Amino acid sequence: MTDITIQKNSRGWYKGFKCDGHAGFAEYGQDIVCAALSVLTINTINSIEAFAGDLIDVSSDEDKGIITCSFRNRIGNISDEATLLMKSYELGVNGIYEQYGKEFLNIKFEEV
Repeated sequence: MTDITIQKNSRGWYKGFKCDGHAGFAEYGQDIVCAALSVLTINTINSIEAFAGDLIDVSSDEDKGIITCSFRNRIGNISDEATLLMKSYELGVNGIYEQYGKEFLNIKFEEV
């Protein structure tokens, strides 16, 4: 199962996200749920870097299937572009959840 954690502060501003684990939908190399989540996650990170200009910290562990992205700004909100990209990420993971259900994906929100 893959756990997606979307982090927001008490004002509802995005602070980062974490994608953790392998979906287990199919065998390695044929898992379309894991592939979809990976593409969505990596594309969101790349898009924030390319189009938003917000500073982020990214870490990953390919063996464990973990990717973490955190916005560096501690005061104030992220850019409008980064907010839109995060909303798009949230929409995408929710779409995958609706299609494949809770057996392969868990989405949670965390206040940080």
